[in-house]
Amino acid sequence: MRSSFYAKLVAAVAATATVLIGIPLTNAQAAVIGVGAGSYRNDRPAGTAGPSNSDGVAVAPKVTAAVAGRAVPTNEWWSSLVWQRYAGNPYSENMYAHPLTFHAYNDGLGVGYPTTPNITPDTRTYEYVHTNDLRVGVSGLNAPRTEVDGWGDWHVSPRWTDGVRTLRTTIAHGSPYVYATVSGGTARVDFLGTATVFSNSGNVVGVTVNGRNYGLFATSAWTVSGGFATTNATSYSVAVLPGTSALSQYASFAQNVITDTRVSWSYDAGSGNVSATYNVTTTGTGVTLTALYRHQWLTTTSPLTAHTYVSPRGQMKVREGSSFTTVSRFNGVLPALPIAADADRNRIRADIDAVLAPADKFLGATDTYWTGKALWRLAALIPVANQIGYTAARDQLISLVKGRLQEWLTSGGAGQFYYDATWDTLTGYPASYGADTELNDHHFHYGYYVLAAAMVAQHDSAWAGTGQWGGMVRLLVKEAANYDRADSQFPVFRNFDPFAGHSWASGHAGFAHGNNQESSSEAMMFAHAMVLFGHAIGDTAMRNAGIYLYTTERDTVGQYWFDKDNAVFPAAYTHDTVGIVWGAGGVYGTWWTANPEEIHGINMLPITGGSLYHGNWKADITQNVNEIRANNPGQEVEWRDVIWQFLAMNDPVQAYNLWIGANPEPEWGDTRAHAYHWITALRGWGTPSSTITGNVPTSAVLGTGTYVAYNPSGSAITVTFTDGQTLAVPARAMAWRGPAGSGVEPGGGGGPVSPSPTPSASPSQSPSPSPSPPACSNPLSGNTLSLGSAGSVSISPAGGGNWDGNPHNPTVFTACGLNGSGAGSTSFDLFVDAGGSVANATQIRVSYDLTGNGSWDRVETYRYFATDPVVGWEHYTQTAGLSTATGALGAFSNGKVQVEIWSAIGNGSTTVGTANQSFVRMPY
Repeated sequence: MRSSFYAKLVAAVAATATVLIGIPLTNAQAAVIGVGAGSYRNDRPAGTAGPSNSDGVAVAPKVTAAVAGRAVPTNEWWSSLVWQRYAGNPYSENMYAHPLTFHAYNDGLGVGYPTTPNITPDTRTYEYVHTNDLRVGVSGLNAPRTEVDGWGDWHVSPRWTDGVRTLRTTIAHGSPYVYATVSGGTARVDFLGTATVFSNSGNVVGVTVNGRNYGLFATSAWTVSGGFATTNATSYSVAVLPGTSALSQYASFAQNVITDTRVSWSYDAGSGNVSATYNVTTTGTGVTLTALYRHQWLTTTSPLTAHTYVSPRGQMKVREGSSFTTVSRFNGVLPALPIAADADRNRIRADIDAVLAPADKFLGATDTYWTGKALWRLAALIPVANQIGYTAARDQLISLVKGRLQEWLTSGGAGQFYYDATWDTLTGYPASYGADTELNDHHFHYGYYVLAAAMVAQHDSAWAGTGQWGGMVRLLVKEAANYDRADSQFPVFRNFDPFAGHSWASGHAGFAHGNNQESSSEAMMFAHAMVLFGHAIGDTAMRNAGIYLYTTERDTVGQYWFDKDNAVFPAAYTHDTVGIVWGAGGVYGTWWTANPEEIHGINMLPITGGSLYHGNWKADITQNVNEIRANNPGQEVEWRDVIWQFLAMNDPVQAYNLWIGANPEPEWGDTRAHAYHWITALRGWGTPSSTITGNVPTSAVLGTGTYVAYNPSGSAITVTFTDGQTLAVPARAMAWRGPAGSGVEPGGGGGPVSPSPTPSASPSQSPSPSPSPPACSNPLSGNTLSLGSAGSVSISPAGGGNWDGNPHNPTVFTACGLNGSGAGSTSFDLFVDAGGSVANATQIRVSYDLTGNGSWDRVETYRYFATDPVVGWEHYTQTAGLSTATGALGAFSNGKVQVEIWSAIGNGSTTVGTANQSFVRMPY
C-alpha cells in the first residue's frame, strides 16, 4: 500500500505542481515525505492511534479484492459497511439512503421505508428510524461479515459470502431499488411483518408489508410461500413503490442495474449559476427512477414524474431518466467585510492589541481543532488591521499565522500530519474529537487551516505557491474534499455527500440513526476556504469545486438545518432549527450541551466572509435568535459575539446596540475586534443580498447598493454585477462602493515574508542585484558555466528568515566573454544536499550583462527548491520555474553572467556539488 501511494504521489505532483519537490523515499527511509517547503509522515507518530473500533482496536477497511487499491471512502451514509465499529457486528449499522433504509445482517440486507416520524417526549428529536420490512438474500446464507465490493459518488455494493452462497447488492441514495445477484443458493426475499400480495404475474410481484408497498422483479417467476418469496433467477431487484399502481412502471426499469453514480459541475461567472449534473449509469436501457431531495427538485431543470416519497428531508420527487441537473446561484464570498465609514478605529486597534498582548497568542491550543480555531482567530484580524492602517499589527498577525501553519505543515514538530495508507487519509496529530481514531470532522478541523492560509496568500502569494506551503495546504483540501478524480491518494469528496448535498462528520457512521453532521457552518467555512484559497493561487479546479460545495451545502443548510420554507420538519417538532442533522432525522441539541446558545450557535460559527449565505433566510435569523431567548429563558449569555454577528445579517441595528451595551467576552475562536468590525460593517453598508451577484467569485452585494469585490490577481479588474453595476478593483486588493462611501484595502505583499524581525524579507517584485558585476572568477566551457573545481561548496543557512527572491549571503559564481545569439533559455542542474535538515530550501538567480557594459540586461530568479531531510544529492533544475524575470535576452557580445545561490528558508546549511557535477548553461 505504501509503495503504491508513493507512485500516486509522484504522478500527481509531476502532473500538477509547478516544481517537483522531493523524491519518494525508499522503504528504509520512508518516514518523511516532502511537499514543497512542507512535509508529512508516512508512519504514525509514536503513542498515537488510528482508525479503531469502539474497543480501541485498530481496524482495516472491509473491502473485497475487486476494489483493493482504490482510495476507501469514509464519512458516507453507508460507512458502517466498510468500517466495523463494534466487535460484535461485522455487517453494518442502520443506513439511510432515502427513500429506502437498510441494515446488513449475516443472511442478507434488511430493507425498510419509514414514513411516520417519531418525536421524542422532550420534543428535541424527530426521527424516521429504520425498521425491516424485507430481507433481501439467498437461502441458507450465513456470512461471517459483509464487505464492500464497489461504490460511486452515492451508491455502494455490499457483498456477502459464506464459502458456498454469495450475495451482492447495489443500493443508492435516491434509488427506490435494491439490485441483487446470488450464487450457490436460491434467491430469497423475506417479508418481515404483515404481508399482503396485491399482484403476482410470475416474475413481477407486488406486496404490501407493514403498510408499505414493494415490487419484486426477476427474470424467472417468483414463488410466494408464507412469509417469503423465492426465484431461480440469479439476479433480481426489489423496489419501494409510491403506490400500487406504479408497479408496472417500476418493473420497466427493474433490470437496469446501477453500475456507477457520478456528479459533475460547472460555474458560470457571468450569471453566478452553478450547474450540477447527477448521472446514474446502469445496465440495460440506461434509464432508471431516482427520488430527488427537496433541495434538488426545487432547483432542477429536469422534468419529474408525479411520484413522491416521504423522507426526513421532506418530500422527495421522482425523476425518470439517467440523469438530472440542478442550477443554483452562487452569491459570492469575501475574505472580510469592508470597514464601516463610522467604525471606531481606535477601539478596533485597542481590541487588536489585546489579542496580541498574551505571550501565547494561540492560547494553549495544541490539537488540530483548537489550533485551527486559534489560527482563524488571528487570521481574521489580518484584513481588519489592514483596513484601519495598523500595518505593524497586520504584519505581526501574518507572521504568527505563517509560523504556526509552517510548524504543522512540517513533519517532526509538536503538530504534524501523517498519511495512513490503509485508510487513504491524512490525519493531524495531536488530534481531537475522534479525528484520528474515527476520522471525524476533518473538514471542520482543516478548513480553519486552509482559510488561514488564504488570508496569508492575500499578502504573500509566493508563500502559498505549490513549491512553498501551498502544496501541503492543497493536500488538506483534498483530504476532506478531493475534487480531482485523477488523484487517487484520497477518496472523492470524503466529507461531502454530493447527493445529500451536505457533509457528514462521522468517519464510521456507526449509529442507529446513521451518519450525522452538527456544525453546518463549519462545513460551509471549509467550502469558503476552498474558494478563497483556490482563487488566491489560481487553481480554478479547486475554486470551482469549492463553489459547487458552497452553493449546494448552502441550499441544504437552509432546508434541513433551518427549515427556511417550513416544509421539512414534522409538525409535531416544535423547534425552528436542528443542532444536528442525522440520517434518520434531526436533533435540537449538540454533542456536548443542551444550552440554547450553543445549539443555535454551532450552526453560526465561525463568522467569516463566507457567512453571508445566511442572507438567504433572513426571517429565520431573527426567528432563531428569538427561540434562543425563549428557551434560555431570557437574553443570550453565552457566545454573544457569534449570535449577534449572525443577528446583524438581518437586524444590524439591534446587534450593534447589544454589542455597544455589553462589549461581551467573545467565544474562544473569535475576538472583540472582529465582531465589532463585522457588526458595524453590516450596520453601515447593509445586510447581504441574495439576488445580485458579481462575475468574480470573491464579490458580494450589501444593502441596497453597496458593491464589494476582492481581486487576488496581479492586474486591475472591473467586476460586473448581474444588475449591470460595475466596480473597478486594483490588483491584489478589495474595493467597495456604496451610498455610505467607498474604499480600497490593498494587499499583495503588504505583510512580511518572515516572522523574523530582520530587515525586509519581502520578495522584491523587481529584483535589483548589485549595480555593477564583479570580476569574473569561473571558467566558461562553450555555453556552460562551471561552478568551481572543488568537490562542493557550502551555502549559508537562512537563519530562520524567509529570503525567497532576495539573495541572503549568496555564494556567487561569474563568467565573462559570453558570445552567442541569446535566442535560447537558461538551464541548470544543481546537485544539492541539506543532509538531515528539515524545511530548508535553496534558490538561484542568474543575471546577464549582454555586452559587458556593467549593467544587467536580464535577471532571472527561479522558484526555490525545498530539500528533503535525507542525506544524498537531489537535483535542482530550471524546471522549478521562474519566480520573477526582468529585462530581455538578446545577442551576447563579450557579455557576462552572474549566478547567485543562497538559502531561501531554513536553519541548516546546504551543500552544492561543484566540479563536474553542477552546471549553469547559457541561453545560446
